[in-house]
Amino acid sequence: MFTLKRLLLLYALAMTTLLSQAQTAYPTVTFYSKTDKTDVSLSPGEEKTDPAPLDITCSANVDLQGTGYTNYTCEWRIYNSDQGIQSAFLTRYDEEITYTLTNAGGYGIKLFITFVNSTNDSIEYECEPFKVVISESKLVCPDGFSPNDDDINDKYLIEYESIVELEGQIFNRWGKKLYTLTLENVDAGWDGKINGKPVRDGIYLLNLHARGSEGIEYKIKKVINVLKGKKDTADSVAPES
Repeated sequence: MFTLKRLLLLYALAMTTLLSQAQTAYPTVTFYSKTDKTDVSLSPGEEKTDPAPLDITCSANVDLQGTGYTNYTCEWRIYNSDQGIQSAFLTRYDEEITYTLTNAGGYGIKLFITFVNSTNDSIEYECEPFKVVISESKLVCPDGFSPNDDDINDKYLIEYESIVELEGQIFNRWGKKLYTLTLENVDAGWDGKINGKPVRDGIYLLNLHARGSEGIEYKIKKVINVLKGKKDTADSVAPES
């Protein structure tokens, strides 16, 4: 004869078995790390710091084979770490979601799954939170460069981190726009050429506006120096106006 205590123990063991069978989800959060220059795949409970904007993909990776469950529903929540999951600013119900993190600070990402079998019995799965930290911004615009094809400082390259908006222009001394900088081309840098021909040595003007992940506005107007160290001739350089 089973006592109540014995029945409760058997029930607990049965539920533990069902739970272990149901938890055939292997959620991941993946993104390209600008810091490490490689693809990163986080498992539940892991943490990574990277600059904004950060495009993340959250995948549930559910496998029902051999579990006895026939259906499931997913719920992803993304929230600010200092506010907690109850203040989640994003809730989605797809198995895989994408999102771009643009503001500095810590984020938690959690997945909840409800598994259902053929008799409509259900059981809940909840993963440990993924942790992603978006670093604060920095922006450094150099004073000049030397585009003389010696592989040393040949391009005008801006150093930056966690910059979510950027637009800038480079002008010659007469106000002619020579180059436009955006987030899409900033890593390529300016090679100091116009229509395939190098500009003359001298002074040029940079006018740049950017916004960082923590909301800082950068407004930069400065002179940049082009110094190839080679003698310019009229047919070897781009027209100045």
